Amino acid sequence: MDGLTLVGGESPIIRVVAFLIRNREYDHSKTDIAKGAGISKTTLFKIWKTLENLGIVVETRRVGRAKMYKLNENSPIVQKFIELDNAISEYSKKLVEVKAE
Repeated sequence: MDGLTLVGGESPIIRVVAFLIRNREYDHSKTDIAKGAGISKTTLFKIWKTLENLGIVVETRRVGRAKMYKLNENSPIVQKFIELDNAISEYSKKLVEVKAE
């Protein structure tokens, strides 16, 4: 489990952001994002405008009629999400190490 999902729980926006952070080297269709984030396409469509308006996702290209999207790593909000995800993941690893001792 990644850091954001660990603290963000079931929030659809956090689940989408966490999926995109884990898979940021690729672009994805909305269907792939919904599936990867573990949410329904209906839920994704409800939050999509928020993701776009906040600059969290950007369209990268079109494949036929499908639009492909990627995490907008230039966004200050996304940079903070990545920073938070890294910090939580690092802390979680330390907890596991302490428990293993």
